[in-house]
Amino acid sequence: MTTPAIEIKALRTQFGNAIIHDQLDLTINQGEIIALIGGSGSGKSTLLREIVLLERPVSGSIKVFGKEITQLSEKKALWLRQRCGVMFQQGALFTSLTVAENVMFPLREHTDLSPKLMAELAGLKLALVGLPRDVGKKFPAQLSGGMIKRVAVARALALDPSILFLDEPTAGLDPIGADALDDLILTLRELLGLTIVIVTHDLDTLWKVTDRIAVLSDKQVLAALPVKQLASLDHPWLADYFQGTRGRMLGH
Repeated sequence: MTTPAIEIKALRTQFGNAIIHDQLDLTINQGEIIALIGGSGSGKSTLLREIVLLERPVSGSIKVFGKEITQLSEKKALWLRQRCGVMFQQGALFTSLTVAENVMFPLREHTDLSPKLMAELAGLKLALVGLPRDVGKKFPAQLSGGMIKRVAVARALALDPSILFLDEPTAGLDPIGADALDDLILTLRELLGLTIVIVTHDLDTLWKVTDRIAVLSDKQVLAALPVKQLASLDHPWLADYFQGTRGRMLGH
């Protein structure tokens, strides 16, 4: 039996008196595309940040490829950061760096590669996400929203991770740009065999790219099911989410 990419058990997350997750369980299989959805404050982005140790839970277990990570020191967490690539909300590119320098940033931080080889790899990653090589010379302020998202994905792929985390990847994009990014997500899984975890509110993305959707509700995972099964569940929040005005407009 294949080891899960991520296995979370009895997770508790608390900030002051606010309990975000309580006894949360979730297993993510290798090679699947799974989305995290839930109401505002349900802890979707927090959960993503905990898996890559940008936040620490109060208690519980998080295993990545079978290895417990919650007690890892910063030094020992380096392998985790190299296995996991993250595209943050809005891209989070460094505005003072060129596109190529942004993509090379993880390589500078974590490898001893020559500048020439890093530049070559940056060009390859940009091509992988569908951008021409000459984009590397530009600065983020010169790019469209869709291009910024693609550069952020290229940077997340710089260290050849096994797991790719995408935080609201299509937010702010027009329908054509969002659809193109959905296509890119499917292509990257096919080409690289990635496990992909997406935090999103985008109904089109949920229907088009996900194998399963994990619903965060009442501090736990309410369900983790394929979208068709999830959309038919008798639950007030899910019914409103999938059958509300925006959901009906999509005609799924």
